[in-house]
Amino acid sequence: MGEAPASFDARPIGDLICPEPDQRPDMWPWSAKRLDNGVLEIGGVSLTDLADGFATPAFVLDRADLAGRANVWATAMAEEFWDGYGMNGGDAFYAGKAFLSSDVVRVVTDAGMGVDTASLGELTMVLRSGVNPAKVGLHGNNKLDSEIERALLAGNKEGIERIFIDSLYEVGQLERIAQKLGVVARVMVRVKTGVRAGGNEYISTGHEDQKFGVGAFDGQLDEVVDSIASSDHLELRGLHSHIGSQIIGIDAFVEAATIICRLAKQIQERTGLTIPDIDLGGGAGVAYTGDDETPTSPIEIARAIAGAVRDACAELDFPVPHVSVEPGRSVVGPAMVSLYRVGAVKDATLGDGLKRRYIAVDGGMADNIRPALYGARYTATLANRVSDVEPVRSRIVGKHCESGDVIVWDVDLPSDVHAGDLLVIPVTGAYGYSMASNYNMLTKPGVIAVESGQARWIMRPQTIDDLLELDTGLASLATANDT
Repeated sequence: MGEAPASFDARPIGDLICPEPDQRPDMWPWSAKRLDNGVLEIGGVSLTDLADGFATPAFVLDRADLAGRANVWATAMAEEFWDGYGMNGGDAFYAGKAFLSSDVVRVVTDAGMGVDTASLGELTMVLRSGVNPAKVGLHGNNKLDSEIERALLAGNKEGIERIFIDSLYEVGQLERIAQKLGVVARVMVRVKTGVRAGGNEYISTGHEDQKFGVGAFDGQLDEVVDSIASSDHLELRGLHSHIGSQIIGIDAFVEAATIICRLAKQIQERTGLTIPDIDLGGGAGVAYTGDDETPTSPIEIARAIAGAVRDACAELDFPVPHVSVEPGRSVVGPAMVSLYRVGAVKDATLGDGLKRRYIAVDGGMADNIRPALYGARYTATLANRVSDVEPVRSRIVGKHCESGDVIVWDVDLPSDVHAGDLLVIPVTGAYGYSMASNYNMLTKPGVIAVESGQARWIMRPQTIDDLLELDTGLASLATANDT
């Protein structure tokens, strides 16, 4: 696991209060606001009504906010890579690993995005949701035959448009399966560019010493490209680079774009192959606590990448390729919040006059593993009321049998927070539900979509019966008892 934050944040009490929606709108769905009665509202629905009418814990998704963020990415890529600017078109593909449901898939694709997947489950979800296979990609460093077959058979053997080769092994694997099915697989090669970026070592993916991609400068890329060129059932479409996640700024994106263009030129000169497409991955960061730097906007990123590609291709005398990106966190992260009900509240004496309040809620690390996994920081505020009492340094914890079961490491909350209160944690749309587990046999929360004053489950909450139905021993006991 990652390193947890220090045992006590030394900043003065009051410095870690969660920003309200009107203070940091980039951390909240666009519709979020505090009503006159102190209750937070999202999508025209009060969070107290959601807690009472649905359930807690729950994820709450502002559907219109998600659509808007997806459309911003799609529009930025279409405009900045317009051929009138000397470009060859651009696309944005939603990184499904951040959070997938059929409703989310429809929202982001209606807004103009494609979808990238990384497993048979994600791929099947996307295809069953009706997405055009030409707008679907498949990632993974150890793809199963079943995943590749599903990708190649999509759209009545037209196949999906983008399968990302991650190793020399996959070249042979794809050739074998494509030959058996009598199809041609359109592939891109994932490359380690050497660019190191991201908010944490666990999510930095462009450097050499990690599991994804083939080395750009040690002969691996040449070997993979030559193997693809000699295959009868593979078509090389381009190169792919993903350098990390939670990236603030544009420098790393520009550096990676320049390197990929140079590699494409080298492949063309060495083999005569054209490289019509490059994919520069995702990784755009978001603000989580209010302490974060201001996130870089999709327009800034798209414009910077377009300039880097245009400049590199002019210098190299290389045809400008079609460019795509794969944002996920920046699309769905701020569009969703987590809603919890407070249970036990108690204080801990830390020494040197320091105290921390522990506030336990009805969820925990099973519905947001990131703080326990690599020390990710979130913040929280009261959802059901406001309070003007003095704040106290608090830690929000769950109900699991782990001392590391922490959701928010440090936040200053009113000292009168008590059992029954509602807490909301913003920016939990990415890697909350999608990384959730059933640790301690807790059931996964559901996802409520809100829009124009209406609310509905788009992912219903699990039940105990859902979990127990997987236990074949219990099924046989039930059968015996029935007889």
